[in-house]
Amino acid sequence: MSMLESLTRKLVSRESLDESEAAGAALLLLEAEVSAVERMEFLRALAHKGETPVEVAAFAHTFRRLARNPGLEAWAGRAVDIVGTGGDHFGSYNISTTAAFITAAGGVPVIKHGNRAITSQSGTSDFLGALGVATEATSAELLASLESLNFCFLFAPAYHPAFKELMPVRKALAAEGQRTIFNLLGPLINPAQPAHLLMGVFAETWVKPLATALGSLGVKRGLVCHGRLSEVASGLDELTTAGDNRIAGFGELAAMDTVFGAALFGLRECEPEVLKGGTAAQNVEMLGEIAAGTAPGGLTDTVLFNAGAAFWVAGKAETLIEGIAQARTIVESGALRDWLLRLKAFNSRGTAVR
Repeated sequence: MSMLESLTRKLVSRESLDESEAAGAALLLLEAEVSAVERMEFLRALAHKGETPVEVAAFAHTFRRLARNPGLEAWAGRAVDIVGTGGDHFGSYNISTTAAFITAAGGVPVIKHGNRAITSQSGTSDFLGALGVATEATSAELLASLESLNFCFLFAPAYHPAFKELMPVRKALAAEGQRTIFNLLGPLINPAQPAHLLMGVFAETWVKPLATALGSLGVKRGLVCHGRLSEVASGLDELTTAGDNRIAGFGELAAMDTVFGAALFGLRECEPEVLKGGTAAQNVEMLGEIAAGTAPGGLTDTVLFNAGAAFWVAGKAETLIEGIAQARTIVESGALRDWLLRLKAFNSRGTAVR
C-alpha cells in the first residue's frame, strides 16, 4: 500500500490528518508516479470527511513554499487580493474582479491571483482575457502594471506549475459535482502573499475555519465572507446585497465574527437573479454598464459592498461604511470608467506578455 493510500484509508475512517501528514499528502499528490485514481480517492475522502483548518493550512503552507516568486515584495505589504473560492455553482457575475478594479482605481494596490473558470462560465482569467488583458507576464511587466494601474494579475498555473499534474483530476471531480480542498486553496496561496485579503467562500460552514487557517498563515489583516442568498438554497462566495452575510476576520480583524445585511450600510437589497452573470464577453458588457451607471442597482451595490470591504481591509477606509462611500464615488465620478480606459491602453501597448 502506498503512503497516499494509507492516508486515504485514515480519512475514510473519519480521522483527520495532523500537520505533518497533511503536508506530506500535498507533496504526494504532485508526484508523477501517483495515479489519477489514487489522487481522486484521496481528495474525495478528504472532502467527505471534511477538511480541518490544520489540514487546509498545511496544504497552503506547502503550496506557498513551492510557488514561483513573482518578485513583488516591494508592493505586497500594501496590497490586497479580493477573491472567491469558486464552487458555489451560482453562476454570478465577476463581482470580485470588478471590485478589484474599483479598489485599484481608488489607490490601493491589488495583486489578483486567479485561474480560468472550472465551475462557472467566467473565471478571473477568462474575464480579463475578454477585456484584452494578457494573463501571463514577467516580474518586470507585473511591476509596470502595478506602477501604472495599481493592479496586476497572477495566473495561478504560471506560479504553481506543480498543479499541472492535478488539473485533469480537479476537472474530473468538478464534472461529477465533487468539490475538493483546491476549491479552498486558491485564495490562500497567492504567490505574492499580499498583506491584506478579502476572501469569499462557497459555504457558510467554511467561514470561521478559513479565517483560522489564514490567521495561522500570518496574513496581516482580512475577512472571510459568505453571502447567504434569500430564497436560494446555495450561497455566494462574495459579500451580497441579495441576503445577509456571514463574516469572520483574521489578523488585525480576528475579533470579528458576525452576520450582517446590506441594508445596515445603506445598500439596496436585490433578488439573487440580479447577480447572475454569463460568458466572459457578456460580463464585460455588464462591466461597462456598471461603469456607466446603467447596471441594475443591486448588482452595482454588491460590487460596491465588496470594494468597500477591500478599502476597509487594506486600511484605506476607517469603517466599512466609509469604504463603500469611497467605492461609490469612484464609480459615480467616472473614475472607474477612466481607469478601465487606462487598463485598455496599457495592455494595447503590448506591455504584458501576449
